[in-house]
Amino acid sequence: MITRSILLQMAASRKMEHFSSHNRLAKGFAMRFIASEKMEDVTLPVRRLNSKGLSVSLDYLGEGVTTEEESEEVVQTYLKLFKLIKQENLDSNVSVKLTALGLELSESIAERNLRRLLDAAGPDQFVRIDMEGSALTDSTLNCFYQLWNGANAYRNVGVVIQSYLHRSADDIEKLIKVGARVRLCKGAYKEGPDVAFQHKSEVDSSFVSLMKRLLKDGNYPGIATHDMAMVNATQEFATQNSIGNDKYEFQMLYGVRRELQLELARKGYRIRIYTPFGDHWYPYTMRRLAERPANLRFALASILRG
Repeated sequence: MITRSILLQMAASRKMEHFSSHNRLAKGFAMRFIASEKMEDVTLPVRRLNSKGLSVSLDYLGEGVTTEEESEEVVQTYLKLFKLIKQENLDSNVSVKLTALGLELSESIAERNLRRLLDAAGPDQFVRIDMEGSALTDSTLNCFYQLWNGANAYRNVGVVIQSYLHRSADDIEKLIKVGARVRLCKGAYKEGPDVAFQHKSEVDSSFVSLMKRLLKDGNYPGIATHDMAMVNATQEFATQNSIGNDKYEFQMLYGVRRELQLELARKGYRIRIYTPFGDHWYPYTMRRLAERPANLRFALASILRG
């Protein structure tokens, strides 16, 4: 039986990524979760989502760069993406992983590159810093605070907090205090019991607690979940506390629970679809499978049926 732990180990395998990138069936399945491999092809899927009342957050896949030259390629892609969003009048902001901007080379490189993106984005474009494995949580938040609190304070940037980390309640309080925009998710990396809850009930309990704090005192939080129990808990808390639908948004993944996305939009909830693109799709796709390993059999059957 393929478990979540095995799938996450596979996600980190360079050999498996090389094999999958040259495998037609693997690529066919990945395209369920990826809008396109090329930036110039992303406009149509975004327009389709927008036409259904769904906003978007575009993410260029390419985490874990190992040279400054690679990080510069990522920066240039995002600079072109900002222009594309504006030219095509797309209802979309962007998400970025700091390891794609050189975080594993140094915090200063990632911060410098992120500053370039925020300057190019301007006040009308929002940039969300994705959260990665727990080993990078401190450095990711350090970069965010450097830009948020610096002499040239940026307000077109937000961050992600993962409910499965023990530290997240403290991080949420600090972010609420400074007025930052937070996306709350459960977390999709392999973490040990010293830093993360290991049982779904604990992760869910943490998610609900943090969701309530963000809805009550946060700044337009993004509640990122496909779990109906979490969706219902959010709706109930918002109703009980007279929190309008314009004070927060649900965020969901491209290709995951599409009918739920549309149903919530029809009911008047704000929905944003996290929409990745690029040819470095293997790690992302494996993490999606790891969130629900039971989906692997379904996915393989779908591919084989064509």
